[in-house]
Amino acid sequence: MAVSFYDVKTRQSVEVPESDITRTKYERTTKEGKVQVRYALRGKYDGRNLTKFVGQADWDKMDAPVE
Repeated sequence: MAVSFYDVKTRQSVEVPESDITRTKYERTTKEGKVQVRYALRGKYDGRNLTKFVGQADWDKMDAPVE
């Protein structure tokens, strides 16, 4: 299965195989003290790192290793 990423350098959508994808979470604390979590998939394509933000449900479905 391949995942579609947007390559900013070439300005086009590219398919990255699932073997080249890792999952990661970005956490930050707001001024009010709440913790916000963003879920992302990171892939490698032509030596460049690509990032795609996804919802938690899609993030949980992936079998890719956690970064």
